[in-house]
Amino acid sequence: MSQRPDTHDPNFFSPKASYIVNIPTYNKGTAFNEQERKDLKLRGLLPPAVETLESQAARALSQFRSFSSNIEKYIYLQSLQNRNETLFYRVVLDNLKETMPIVYTPTVGEACVKFGNNYRTAQGMYFSPEDKGSIREILDNWPQEDVNIIVVTDGSRILGLGDLGVNGMGIPIGKLSLYVAGSGFPPSGTLPVTFDFGTNNETYLNDPEYLGRKEKRLTGDLYLELIDEFMEAVTQKWPKVLVQFEDFSNDHAFLLLERYREKYLCFNDDIQGTGAVILSGFINSLRLAKIDPNEVKLVFFGAGSAGIGVADMIVSFISMKTGKSTEDVRKQFWFVDSRGMVTANRGDKLADHKVPYARHDNGDTQLKSLAEVVDHVKPQALIGLSGIGQAFTKDIITMMKDNNESPIIFALSNPTNKAECSATQAYEWTDGKAIFASGSPFDPVEVNGKVLVPGQGNNMFIFPGLGFGAFKCKATRVSDEMIVAAAEVLSDYVSDDEIAKGNIYPPIDNIRDISGKIAKRVMEVAKEQGLCQACDIPDNVEAEMYIPKYI
Repeated sequence: MSQRPDTHDPNFFSPKASYIVNIPTYNKGTAFNEQERKDLKLRGLLPPAVETLESQAARALSQFRSFSSNIEKYIYLQSLQNRNETLFYRVVLDNLKETMPIVYTPTVGEACVKFGNNYRTAQGMYFSPEDKGSIREILDNWPQEDVNIIVVTDGSRILGLGDLGVNGMGIPIGKLSLYVAGSGFPPSGTLPVTFDFGTNNETYLNDPEYLGRKEKRLTGDLYLELIDEFMEAVTQKWPKVLVQFEDFSNDHAFLLLERYREKYLCFNDDIQGTGAVILSGFINSLRLAKIDPNEVKLVFFGAGSAGIGVADMIVSFISMKTGKSTEDVRKQFWFVDSRGMVTANRGDKLADHKVPYARHDNGDTQLKSLAEVVDHVKPQALIGLSGIGQAFTKDIITMMKDNNESPIIFALSNPTNKAECSATQAYEWTDGKAIFASGSPFDPVEVNGKVLVPGQGNNMFIFPGLGFGAFKCKATRVSDEMIVAAAEVLSDYVSDDEIAKGNIYPPIDNIRDISGKIAKRVMEVAKEQGLCQACDIPDNVEAEMYIPKYI
């Protein structure tokens, strides 16, 4: 009988220098040169050819394109990221338009739903109620010494898919990949976090492959105590860290933002990031349609965190431009939720975030459907953040066309099958007159011999630059003025010639340049407001960004 010890016992693990090929931060694979192979004891462990990063990237892109389904492409890119971080980001950054819909929306939605089925490698950190009192200690288990940015979720409202529990981890992982690609945060300084408070999703509670707590979702004081402990612990360990909240349900999203925004460097991308990127597209839509901000009327379908966040940003902008009070500007907004038009006398108790937008001028009339509200208000802009696919019917869009020369129609729910209408529907039902934007990408549409390119209100236009600027100047908090400034930089990036062609957003391929300009302006506003601790603003912000290359 062999006397060899059990090689699967982790107590016997003692890594050799050659183990570097299993550490994605340092692995260069076939790009290790002859001297490195000798020094790191890699001779004999790699194919003889020494390749460049460019040749590796060409092979990886070919492999990526060989898969027929988006979820297969997603799994391939995840495998590449966990094998060779530098190569992963080189492929993503050089092919952003092609890879972004795979790394994040819309494919990340399917990846989250199937997270347990496709689980392969540990990424990020998980915390649960059992960790109460130990979060600071557990953070020391994270292998990287410095963390610049954390994206955290509790999985309670993933995109338009609802409560996915720990399956929501795909969101922080994907979001941080976009932070790195979009604004050059170093990958080693990113930390995805998921809080497992249980799930109310019966499918997962009965799924043997579900990897989270099979208990109903925790709420109440213990929930807040755990998040409080987490925020205190991460800022104690990493004092400069930026925390971004992602995909929390409405009952917690606003609560957590208000609880922490004045105390920590943090923001909520669903509320503030979405608000900023849609504000930018809205500003350019007003330019294209030649509508006075003082006169525009908006109907929102969906009154959750994203909808209210967008409205708040637009209200701030119109108030700044017109001098009107926020209370007066809100009179230009009508919200529709699952019960109909949001009014002060509807008879139900409104959530706190809806109260400022409740109508008081409806008398005894309670409009129950979106179509009734559009017919009654005759808005210039219809904005959907409901998570209800195909909610913008042909009748509703036809009404928008009949009442406007250039109707503004934003179908912003993610993923694609949750969009309130498609680009084809918006353009064809308005005879090509619509100014259209969506949350997930749609292909160009030809109407009456003219090719129309849909705008994508992608948060990636905003959050990388906003986050990078706030982090680089060591801001003490993220202010509304910093966010509005980011939206205006993005709006100004689109030239008058592009606006005249119907383009309300710039090409995503320009994201590094866009993020650099946004980051610089964010730093300037932070300095003006006395919120920065490192107030020397670099002339060339892009030079501060991580570039995927071998050292």
